Amino acid sequence: MTAAQKVFLCPITMELLLRSLFLLFFLLGSSLHPAAAFPKGCYPSEEEGLKTFRCSNAQLTEVPRDIPNDTNKLYLDFNQISFLPHDAFRDLPLLLELDLSHNAIARVESGAFQGLAEHLHSLDLSSNRLVSVSKDAFSNLKAKVNLSNNPWLCDCRLQELVRAVELAADSSGGIVCDSSTQEEHVGKAFLQVIADTDFCNVYKKTTDIAMLVTMFGWFAMVISYLVYYVRQNQEDARRHLEYLKSLPSKQRRSEESSTISTVV
Repeated sequence: MTAAQKVFLCPITMELLLRSLFLLFFLLGSSLHPAAAFPKGCYPSEEEGLKTFRCSNAQLTEVPRDIPNDTNKLYLDFNQISFLPHDAFRDLPLLLELDLSHNAIARVESGAFQGLAEHLHSLDLSSNRLVSVSKDAFSNLKAKVNLSNNPWLCDCRLQELVRAVELAADSSGGIVCDSSTQEEHVGKAFLQVIADTDFCNVYKKTTDIAMLVTMFGWFAMVISYLVYYVRQNQEDARRHLEYLKSLPSKQRRSEESSTISTVV
């Protein structure tokens, strides 16, 4: 091998060596921070320029931790999540879309979506087990929400919730009364029902009547006590006067004047 060939091969050898070292460091880094750090069945990707994290059908029973905080789209659909706690998504400030459909969610704590109000524009809670949720759980949320295909109890609480959120297009017909404070509404679309029935007004009237009945009960008790007290006083006075009549005349007159002044 000539000197010129040795000079030519030297940079190539150095480049191969550097690449080998880079590959070695990459593999070591992967072994120290494996993709398995994510829950089984979850993986990050990029879709239409948006950072996506998919955990669809991953047999999750709760919202996973260690979701990359720069995630734009999060798919947690087709799992067994049953509860959304307070601040469940607080570390995802850039989240635009959240899919929680086809789970077993029956309870949503107030503040579950706290921190998502600024950017979130799509929230899918369809096909879960929601019966009743406070409107406070969606406080300040501007996202379009899908609440269809849940076993809803149609009452004032649901009416307040539906009026507090912006429903996703074509999802309102899927909010159906699985149960209701009025039996004739069961099986009907909720928006159709509240077109003719104001659940909150009915609830207010019922509450007002209950308050009136309670107040009347207390008033009757006070009157009864006063009547009893006056009658008892009169009976005590009558007995005392009868007792005085049995006393000698001087002592009787003195006691009578004292008793009369006491009664008056």
